[in-house]
Formats: sequence, structure tokens, C-alpha cells
Amino acid sequence: MTKRITTGKKDREKLKQQKRQEKLKRKEERQSSGTNTFEDMIAYVDENGRLCSAPPEISKTEVDISEISVSTPKQEDIEEPKLLNGRVEHFNSSKGYGFIKDLGSSEKYFFHISTAPSFIKEGDKVTFQIERAARGMNAVGISIINKQ
Repeated sequence: MTKRITTGKKDREKLKQQKRQEKLKRKEERQSSGTNTFEDMIAYVDENGRLCSAPPEISKTEVDISEISVSTPKQEDIEEPKLLNGRVEHFNSSKGYGFIKDLGSSEKYFFHISTAPSFIKEGDKVTFQIERAARGMNAVGISIINKQ
């Protein structure tokens, strides 16, 4: 459809009026073609998920109240955290942190002085537990076995 080029204000007003008339005519045609009420637009879903135009019949089943159990599930036995054996690989006393190497898996774990004895130093054999922290696994509950 090509766009008309109008030269004056009267032509533009005339085109606007024509468009309004056409729009009103289309609206009247839609309304006269059939009545679409809200009830005509509703679709129902039966228990099998199929769409239908009439509401499905609801089948009521009796539920025995004694069969319903409301309770919290029984808590599983929580394992005690394992004590791991390791050796202090690095310790910076001025900054208050270090690393412990697990003797079983050769993993290194960060520790802070607040979770270790104050007299800990590099080379000490220790027992410890691991705990998840923001940046990974940390060694906590550290105790010294053999002083180096």
C-alpha cells in the first residue's frame, strides 16, 4: 500500500475521517458476525489433561484420615567428623595463617591461628578436621601430635 502525499490541512483531515469510518465499519462487522461472550471463550481441562467446552464432572473419593501421617522424617545418624592426620607445611606467624598437608590424601588445607594452638610451627604433625568455608575447605580443631 502506497502512502498518499497530501498537500493541505483539509486533505489530511479528510483522510483521518476516512480512516475512522473504515475502522468503525470493521468493528461493526466483527460485532455483527457473532456474539463472543466470556463463557464462549472458556475452556475446561479434565483430569486427563484434555480440553473440553463443558465443565468436567468431578469425582470425589473418600480419604481415610488415619492413613495421613504428618511428622518430620526421622533424622539419619550424623557421622562424627573424621580426625585427619597431617603436617604443617607452611605457617606465617606474623599474618596468622598457614597450610596443613593431609598425610592420607596429600591435599593441602588452609587454617587460621584462631583454630590452632598458639605454639604451632612448620613441620609439626597434627590432627584436624575439615570444614567448608567461603573459599574452599579449611582445617579446624587442630591439635598437635608431635612437635618438630
